[in-house]
Amino acid sequence: MKVAITATEPSLDAKVDPRFGRCAYFLIVDPESSQFEALENPNVALGGGAGIQSAQLLAEKGAQAVLTGNCGPNAYQALFAAGISVIVGCSGSAREALEQYKAGRFSAANEPNVASRFGTGAGFSGPGQAAGVPPSFGPGMGRGGGRGRGIGRGMGRGRGMGMGAGFAQAPIPTPQPQPQGLTKDDELAMLKQQAEALKQQTQQIQQRIRELEQEGQGRGGGSGS
Repeated sequence: MKVAITATEPSLDAKVDPRFGRCAYFLIVDPESSQFEALENPNVALGGGAGIQSAQLLAEKGAQAVLTGNCGPNAYQALFAAGISVIVGCSGSAREALEQYKAGRFSAANEPNVASRFGTGAGFSGPGQAAGVPPSFGPGMGRGGGRGRGIGRGMGRGRGMGMGAGFAQAPIPTPQPQPQGLTKDDELAMLKQQAEALKQQTQQIQQRIRELEQEGQGRGGGSGS
């Protein structure tokens, strides 16, 4: 399992960066060993879509949860579309946040807790931390409990956009209302990401179908005397 922590410096002793999309660094941490990889956030200076791009980066790194101070609507939706739990309200050092996470003192947020473009100076919209993980929306296929063999890397281990460890048993998601207050550029970027995720998901399903068909043909061909 991997946990991402937003940080002001590339160290577990650094402060938790209160911004998600425009944080200075992402620390990709193994909670069991506390070993981590520090990533300088390439999206700090983006004019728009920083949260979406940062969510995509964490999905590619296989993160299953993110610990941060605040998360806006665009990033929140993109993270949950990728099956990544969002934990907001974190403060102190990254190490302290990690220890609190390991002790079970955090619960996943069920909504964004700041307005769009918070990292560029937008105002705080109130706390949004609550117990439980909200129903997934966007292109995700749930967290997956299947026993089937994974198809490639996907976006990781049966979460969100990947097929990973078997097919998820969650229902196929239906379109959800988009967060209020999005600019046209932000909404366009978010929809493009969702479309790309669905495309990748379809390709993975088709690849698995081909593998199963080939396995069936192989068993059939070797049964003769």
